[in-house]
Amino acid sequence: MQHKLFKGPKALFLLALVCLFPSCVPYFNQPMQPSRAMLGAPAPNSDDLLDLPAPQQKIVAAVYKFRDQTGQYKPSELGANWSTAVTQGATSILINALAESEWFIPIERENLGNLLNERKIIRSTRAEAEAITGKREPNLPGLLFAGVVLEGGIISYDANVITGGAGLRYFGAGGSGQYREDKVTVYLRAISTSTGEVLKSVYTTKTILSQAVDFGVFRYVNFKRLLEVETGFTYNEPTEIAVKEAINKAVQSLVIEGIKEGYWKLQNADDINSPIIREYEQEKQDIANADIHGNLLEDRRSLVGISAAAGAMLYRGDYADPEIRSVADVGLKISSRNGLGLDLKLGRGVLATSEIFDVTINYAEINLNYNLFPKMRYTPYVQLGGGALVMGSGVSEIFEDFGDRGLNPYLKAGVGLEYLLTRNIGLDLSAASSYMLDDGLDEVAQGRFNDYYWTAKLGINYYFGL
Repeated sequence: MQHKLFKGPKALFLLALVCLFPSCVPYFNQPMQPSRAMLGAPAPNSDDLLDLPAPQQKIVAAVYKFRDQTGQYKPSELGANWSTAVTQGATSILINALAESEWFIPIERENLGNLLNERKIIRSTRAEAEAITGKREPNLPGLLFAGVVLEGGIISYDANVITGGAGLRYFGAGGSGQYREDKVTVYLRAISTSTGEVLKSVYTTKTILSQAVDFGVFRYVNFKRLLEVETGFTYNEPTEIAVKEAINKAVQSLVIEGIKEGYWKLQNADDINSPIIREYEQEKQDIANADIHGNLLEDRRSLVGISAAAGAMLYRGDYADPEIRSVADVGLKISSRNGLGLDLKLGRGVLATSEIFDVTINYAEINLNYNLFPKMRYTPYVQLGGGALVMGSGVSEIFEDFGDRGLNPYLKAGVGLEYLLTRNIGLDLSAASSYMLDDGLDEVAQGRFNDYYWTAKLGINYYFGL
């Protein structure tokens, strides 16, 4: 039997749609031929390091070893993997960051033996030339000595800090996505060579993102003709780039902290109020109130607010063929700092089936909400409550129905997600089910369960006093 949806050109169109849209990024960027060598790409946010104000005098700094101290190997699901999780060349990355900052003069100390041997060869060669020619050869200049020694390393690599994914497949077609975050932590300290004092110690972290997206179709489009299409892509943030970004941030932090402590000075004293230093100070204040994932935690929602929402509702009762109809409400929100809150709502909607049942309802309800992350910009929440409704589209009909049948009480349970667009305005997405306490909403009493209905709403919350 032929399926009409996939006849002829439509199957080709579906194939093109699958190939082009879900995974357009890899198809536009996949390598078709060998690429040429190129200069290394800068780490994201490298401007924070490059835009530092100029120093009064550059600091001569020595780096002996700045290496991986984690002992961590790459995570593998296929067995033992003896490749290290992070680069073993962090010393080279740090020396490059010091030079790019324009605040330091890095001197060679990692392979000091090679340097000393080469200087010994030069002196020996010059001595031989002087003995042959009788002409005095110039002495080698002395080596620079460091004012500070920079120590530290990559001290932590945490795999699978956050993992997750989602997928959907229906009638042989669907897709899925997965993601994973690792985290690398870098410590850097400056030590005075004259006293051995640790002048300043800083540390930074950087997450490393890996994600995969795939889409596929597996369908019979005709008798004995099977259509199978698969596409997808994966993205793994380069670990070396993540380490470089963390080291760049550590160097920036060390410079600014040293300026504040008076260990080194700016060429222009007024640059202490430069945008890059102000941004750093703000970031430092924010991170003091953040969780381990860097999410800023603060009191975001005031005690009193108002709300307005609109969406759809679906009747589930004793009549068949329910239809989705509109619903809207306004309300008063009362919140607390521990995540608990109350909603007082007044609303109107329509419950209907395709033919028999069609009624406008007006409701008032009170809900107890619990925000899972009350100090974050976004928070899922759960909701329990109850209320009562009366039927009628006009004021006279409402009072007439109230006189004849009284209020129709119900219990309510739901879930939602709120995201703060600004400090005062939040976007609210919710879904709930309202279960009637009797089975007389549609004036038919049959079955094991009372009448109930579903609602899904998108709303705006406004908080006062922030």
